[in-house]
Amino acid sequence: MKAPSLTIGIEEEYQIIDPQTRELRSYITEILHDDHLVLGEIKPELHQSIVEIGTRVCQTPAEACAELKRLRGMVIGLAARKDLRVAAAGTHPFTHWTTQEITPLERYMGVKQDMQDLAQQLLIFGTHVHIGIDDREFLIDAMNVSRYFMPHLLCLASSSPFWQGRNTGLKSYRSVVFRNFPRTGVPRIMRGWADYQYLMDTLVRTRCIPDGSKIYWDVRPHHLYPTLEFRFLDVCTRVDEAVCIAAILQAIIAKLWKLRRDNTTFRVYPPDLIEENKWRSVRYGLDGQLLDLGKQAELPARELIRELIEWFIGDVVDELGSRAEVEYAYRILEEGASADRQIATFERTGDLKDVVDQLIRETAEGVTV
Repeated sequence: MKAPSLTIGIEEEYQIIDPQTRELRSYITEILHDDHLVLGEIKPELHQSIVEIGTRVCQTPAEACAELKRLRGMVIGLAARKDLRVAAAGTHPFTHWTTQEITPLERYMGVKQDMQDLAQQLLIFGTHVHIGIDDREFLIDAMNVSRYFMPHLLCLASSSPFWQGRNTGLKSYRSVVFRNFPRTGVPRIMRGWADYQYLMDTLVRTRCIPDGSKIYWDVRPHHLYPTLEFRFLDVCTRVDEAVCIAAILQAIIAKLWKLRRDNTTFRVYPPDLIEENKWRSVRYGLDGQLLDLGKQAELPARELIRELIEWFIGDVVDELGSRAEVEYAYRILEEGASADRQIATFERTGDLKDVVDQLIRETAEGVTV
């Protein structure tokens, strides 16, 4: 069995903001028209007020950090030409989905045709992290096991407490909106690559989907590249948050490879129990209790995240050279995730425009335009 490459790729979806109203602004078609040469790195998304970036294939979290800063700076600069701003959060605090235009490209018009209002409502913003795994059987093993840690990391990444002008009482409302799409959520346990391939072949042959890109699980094998793609994250407001979580995911895969190499493994849990933990992370974030499924006990989310960092991946982060990036999680545990900071600002000022302003500032932290 071939060792995983452990490369990192990060995709992020940003909000395009009108600085006067702080509402979302449909602008991506202007970027497409005026700046077509950047389309390899800056891409449209379903709504015209969303812009997506994707890093090059990176070897280390430090390299991914430099890429994200470069790409965020590029997007911020392009938006500034039209006196617009850019923000990174899982939902916009108050813009209503009915006011937003679908991007007039065949791919997205097809999604609108297939999903109808579900597509129109999908005014949400995520981070996707790809970790390079060359061996397909190990990729499926890694998918089965790594599902367990997704709720822990969603607590760190939660950035969508508001929806259409309301404090939802949830830390990741984006997760709730996305669950309305078919083929989403925590995947079932797969017995191997053949099990996954049979599912894909059946869905394609029966015209349920054209290819694996229409499987929207929280973690999935990518349909084109030899990567395991993690899709459950709200977009991270600060660059350092995104890099931290990517570094932790890389370290998890590295640890799982070490266990597999030594003919040991981490227990695989049923999706029902992982969904219970995901709900707790969606609802309460860092302030909640998660289930330690091995102990069948509730423990504070912060405690289990520290255990993940110090006990489970502590022996591989130095080998990967990513201790600094991984341990940024301690700052998130202390200061709160983006959702916590947004709620604190709203409680202090009572004005969601102040929340948008904060998101704009934090999105640009450490980024040179």
